[in-house]
Amino acid sequence: MRKRPDVQNIDLMILAGFCRNCLADWYRDAAAERGIEMSKDAARETVYGMPFAEWKAAHQKDATPEQLAAFEAAQQRNAHA
Repeated sequence: MRKRPDVQNIDLMILAGFCRNCLADWYRDAAAERGIEMSKDAARETVYGMPFAEWKAAHQKDATPEQLAAFEAAQQRNAHA
């Protein structure tokens, strides 16, 4: 995922049902299960390879109307799965 910053989180959510932030949350949960304390920011930095705010400023684009519509459709499909 670090090698493909051009792939937006919304596209990951549409196609895979999870994004980098989800992965960071799971990473943090797994650390906690092992008794390792990790902040949300530290988990995101592990996934993104840099502070999230820095990654967002450099790589995240505003979602297009098409992406938003596809995201909503994917959310509806996943809610019924």
